[in-house]
Amino acid sequence: MATTPADPAVAASADAALSADTKAICEQAARTSTSFGTTFAADYKLLIDAAEQGAAAKAQAREKASRDVESFSFALLDMSKLAADPSVKKALATMGAQVTTLKGDLEKIDDKKLADLHATLDAACGKS
Repeated sequence: MATTPADPAVAASADAALSADTKAICEQAARTSTSFGTTFAADYKLLIDAAEQGAAAKAQAREKASRDVESFSFALLDMSKLAADPSVKKALATMGAQVTTLKGDLEKIDDKKLADLHATLDAACGKS
């Protein structure tokens, strides 16, 4: 089954419409952040379990965790590029940069860091 490539004009139009919808961007960012929290917990458990299974398993677990952190960072940075609201744009860019500096090292991520990221987003999106 062949897929039709996305029309760049349609994609640009959709991006433009989304950029004006701060609420939708905030909701997507919150979903992405929550999803990463779940992924983070699973990756952390995988790393712990892999440590008992040898170097190869541990390397695979670290690689997966690194990819997941990188994907989260890219998602935040992409949303920051779409956001028209300056405070949301800045918050998402800051969050993406903070996650990028972690370079997939789950040992640098903890509940407090995740909560701080959520708080940054909540403040920018007008939630308390």
